[in-house]
Amino acid sequence: MKTSHLSSLHCRVHSMRTDFVIVGGGMAGTCAALAAARHGAKVVLVQDRSMLGGNASSEVKMHIVGADCHGQHPGLRESGLIEELRLEDAVRNPHRSYSQWDLLLYEKVKAEPNITLLLDTTCIGCEVDPHTRAIRSVRALRNSTEDLFEIEGTFFADCSGDSRLGLEAGADFRHGREGRDEYTESLAPEKADGQTLGSSILLTGRRHETPQPFRAPNWVRKFTKDDLKHRPIYSFEYGYWWFEWGGQHDTIRDNEMIRHELLRIALGIWDYVKNSGHHPDSANWALDWVGSIPGKRESRRLLGPHVLTQRDVQEGRLFADAVAYGGWAIDLHPPSGVDAKDEPPYTPTHLERVYSIPLRCLHSRNVPNLLFAGRNISASHVAFASTRVMATCSLMGQAIGTAAALGVAKGISLLALGQGEDLRELQEVLLKDDAFIPAIWRTDPLDLAPRAKVFASSEREGYEGALVLDGKTRDLVGQFGEWADQRPHHWRSQGLPAWIELKLPAPAEIHEIHLTFDTGFSRELMLTPSDHITKKMIRGPQPETVQTYRVYVGGEVAVEESDNYQRKRVHRLARAITSNSVKIEILATHGVPDAHLFEIRLY
Repeated sequence: MKTSHLSSLHCRVHSMRTDFVIVGGGMAGTCAALAAARHGAKVVLVQDRSMLGGNASSEVKMHIVGADCHGQHPGLRESGLIEELRLEDAVRNPHRSYSQWDLLLYEKVKAEPNITLLLDTTCIGCEVDPHTRAIRSVRALRNSTEDLFEIEGTFFADCSGDSRLGLEAGADFRHGREGRDEYTESLAPEKADGQTLGSSILLTGRRHETPQPFRAPNWVRKFTKDDLKHRPIYSFEYGYWWFEWGGQHDTIRDNEMIRHELLRIALGIWDYVKNSGHHPDSANWALDWVGSIPGKRESRRLLGPHVLTQRDVQEGRLFADAVAYGGWAIDLHPPSGVDAKDEPPYTPTHLERVYSIPLRCLHSRNVPNLLFAGRNISASHVAFASTRVMATCSLMGQAIGTAAALGVAKGISLLALGQGEDLRELQEVLLKDDAFIPAIWRTDPLDLAPRAKVFASSEREGYEGALVLDGKTRDLVGQFGEWADQRPHHWRSQGLPAWIELKLPAPAEIHEIHLTFDTGFSRELMLTPSDHITKKMIRGPQPETVQTYRVYVGGEVAVEESDNYQRKRVHRLARAITSNSVKIEILATHGVPDAHLFEIRLY
């Protein structure tokens, strides 16, 4: 990195060169950075806040939901990087501290030597090649240290939510709601308009031993029971996502006005809770925290070669270039939020199956080296209402990070990466990293395991040992789609200890062993301030997960693990061992009386 003290802004100017520049450090940008770095790409992650996580951080405290729809669709929970983070948080943060979650994301990013993290740094412009329209560099400003960064890269990603980089680069985008006829969407308004979903400021409460009065500031809004007839108040520890307002305005340019109005709304509803007389059981509850920035749902959406639509989502479409999936309902809200007191706060259209998200929705149609992930992907307003939730955004982030790293390594364009053998390689790498892509299964030619015969100490009927080689890393029981066989796809032993062994037809050098365990996809798992939601999950190691195991290669103990709680484990051996036998001995789980194992890979 070169440093100069000359700048029209009186800042130090730093010239940087990297493989992949990501603007935005929410869940999509964080997962994109981790995925790219772990696959060897040099990454600069530019985040305009002091912490990572976006709406999932302690600044907003929105819980991360996804395709399993708060556990209503068991088995659809997201795997890959977001599962790694959720499991780590559940074990290390059973007390549900959002500051602990912030620090976990920070730790994960800082642990990657290939990532340069620039916090409190805002994208303020970019340089674009006038002939190819490709981005050459990003300009970013960190006011707190008076530093200006000029960051050159090969690929760029806009994970900013508001599409700031895309705007600066001249990428095609859309703002507002399409008319019903544009994509033949029954859930779209009859005529196009500039309205969006609104924003929310959340709050948390704490119960005390004695009554806690609340004196509202004179500037808060006043609410009556009639104002909230469609917005019930069930508890006081966390509220309320329907503190929504501002979609009738510009959620970017009017954000300061929206913030103030949301504070008026949040404090006004807490005033109603405490002082209206309709919630006497709130007497001992006190306001503990109020968000300082709006949790934004929608602004600009960047346009790719494909625009995801209501039909794609509702019919569970499977794309050839799929790299992620979604399953959250088409969750539309009235743009004016609480002002629409005669309308319900949301109108969900629940989905009967998951849908895939193609790479063509995750890169620009007119800026050839610009990727994007998060709520700003190429989707209509109606389809966006499903794709916008943060677990789905995390999957898209992992996908584009992996795509960028592969594109750098192979020296190819995003268009080339989305077809033929290069596309299949991208999908295979994602599957290898425990991502799930609907109806696409393992075919990795480098994996030795499918050539082996499987032997097990015991197995339950329907959970045979051979399932660890069938390429399916979750039980396909539930609302996946017609392509799912509605069967389990993991080995389950009859008691513990237990072992499973792969015997290859001939000795081979074993360098890596990949194991995929069961982490209880029948339940939801997330960090949330909500006591009601938390009661449905296990904040700690998941009981189905194998805790203690050994891996033998040719009779030699190659791996010993006594405190596992992760789903995906990759063991890179200190030295290659030549053998035709790999045996996994499972000694203990975190609660269940038998061994559960989805997949074994050998390299």
